[in-house]
Amino acid sequence: MIRNVVFDVGGVLVRLRYEALIRYLGEAGIDMSDLHGWLARVDLVGHERGEVSGAEVLGRIAAMATRPLDHAELEHRWLDVFERADGMFELATGLMQHHGVFLLSNVGDLHWGRLEARYGLERLVHGAMASFRVGAVKPDAAIYREAERRFGLEPATTVFIDDLEANLRGAEACGWQAIHHRDADATRAALAGLGVRLPA
Repeated sequence: MIRNVVFDVGGVLVRLRYEALIRYLGEAGIDMSDLHGWLARVDLVGHERGEVSGAEVLGRIAAMATRPLDHAELEHRWLDVFERADGMFELATGLMQHHGVFLLSNVGDLHWGRLEARYGLERLVHGAMASFRVGAVKPDAAIYREAERRFGLEPATTVFIDDLEANLRGAEACGWQAIHHRDADATRAALAGLGVRLPA
């Protein structure tokens, strides 16, 4: 029996809209043709572990530009990448009457601050955990174990919803159930298939 439902945030509760940011950086002369290499250069993973501040990441990005970037404009573009997925917000809050509902996100300090200010994530459900605060990121086992400790989760009665396969495999390796999120209807159907009591 599933007692707890854990949601990823980016790509699940909010859609990620990076197009305007990428266009802005490209116009500043920043080469992002090798996106994985570029993310490694700014150390996005270190940022999401809390090892590199958002201010430092933005400084590294600005240093790559061939023309000076206004810091306030760069920060605005960096933060303005989220779009609320209404059906998923309603699903998450609707599940709370009969299930424990929690959030588990790979995220850095600036983006989490924006998400919290805009959507009140830490008050939205029963608990929320951001990777930068615990020094671990999905799919490392450490972040799922910390969620278990912090929220009192029993792996066998917990299901995790994420849009990335690697993160789902990490949860499954810790004994959790997992659902690959593609859209709200498919996720609702998958939850129902696990016996989760869905909101009307």
